[in-house]
Amino acid sequence: MSHCPTRAHHSRIVPSRRLGIARSVASCLAFVCAAALAQPANTVKIGVLTDFTGPYASWGAKGSVLATEMAVEDFKKANPGSPYSVEIVSADFQLKPDMAVAISKKWISEGVNAIVGIPHTASALAVNSLVKGTATAALISGAASNDLVTKNCSPNMVQWTYDQYAIATPTVSTLVKGGKWFFILQDSLPGKAFDEVARKGIASTGGKVIGVVTTPTGTTDFSSQLVQARASKADGIFLAQGGADLVDALKQAQEFGIVSGGQKLAIPFALLPDIKGIGLPTAQGLVFTEAFYWDLDDQTRAFSKRFADRYDGKPPTSVQAGAYSVVLDYLKGMQAAKSTNGPVVIAKMKELPVDDVAFGKGKLRADGRMVHDLVMVEVKKPSESKGPWDLYKVLKKIPGAEAFRPMSPECPMVH
Repeated sequence: MSHCPTRAHHSRIVPSRRLGIARSVASCLAFVCAAALAQPANTVKIGVLTDFTGPYASWGAKGSVLATEMAVEDFKKANPGSPYSVEIVSADFQLKPDMAVAISKKWISEGVNAIVGIPHTASALAVNSLVKGTATAALISGAASNDLVTKNCSPNMVQWTYDQYAIATPTVSTLVKGGKWFFILQDSLPGKAFDEVARKGIASTGGKVIGVVTTPTGTTDFSSQLVQARASKADGIFLAQGGADLVDALKQAQEFGIVSGGQKLAIPFALLPDIKGIGLPTAQGLVFTEAFYWDLDDQTRAFSKRFADRYDGKPPTSVQAGAYSVVLDYLKGMQAAKSTNGPVVIAKMKELPVDDVAFGKGKLRADGRMVHDLVMVEVKKPSESKGPWDLYKVLKKIPGAEAFRPMSPECPMVH
């Protein structure tokens, strides 16, 4: 088996060959020769990089690991003669880009073929930059940045599940009908993107934004921001938060009497555990766009029951469903391409149709964006709910071609 040159090897190399060795060492440091440490060719390693302890832990965590395991099980069942064996590892990157990169570097050196999840925009962008030019694939489920498939698109990366444009635009266009608005935004890349989308929607209906405050990720006390929003006399308050931050913000908005005082509340999106954490008495009537809902049809119900039976009765979130879908599609692409090389597998994935029990039919575009249908939902009243996770009324299905924006010429692969 080939290997990377070591310091001991350098002492035995004649000076005329030092430049070549220096280049080889640089390649090793860039993980181009990671295959030197890789497992046998018929073994595939998948790393689930998720948030186990932070504000987004309810989105992925052990549920994303379980979803990955289910995808592997379903692939093996559909391909009993496949020569590939699959190993799964996982880690908590704590929503820190430097930690996400450090873990990914270690995994690449250990022969991990695909990194799944990364539900945090800054970390997903950092890992995307790291894997570009290597044999490792980044299978993103949960990071919403549009930049992943525009100026930062890569043959090593796919963006599954949702993006900022697809989940924010339908919601804003449905809810915002002019008026004066006050924004409470998470100080993050998604927060800034939701700001841009919402401003355009408000301006298009003759409304205006009269105030903006930002909060760091992990904020638990929104009292000062809500006091400012109430004092602004805005007609509506736009809360662009995520995970536990959204739960805290909405609960405190009720305590401050925002809605009872006549101001509307709007959110660009939420996931199922967020609404569960808020509770139907507080969340009822909220309208937003979801990428996946367990009670959508017979397929999603059957898939979700399998998942819930192994996850304390909890149905999958869209991020967890996305992990299942993208891993299953990656394994199908690997089988068809007869390769574990990330860019080769992703190229094959773009040729094949997407079809699974989580998202149904879809298509992976040239820019790395997986296009599938989304749904607009309204949170039920407590009296309408028939079970602990019966939280949404599905208002309408949004076709993928309508939900996701067209490919951007900023992405070189579009050409």
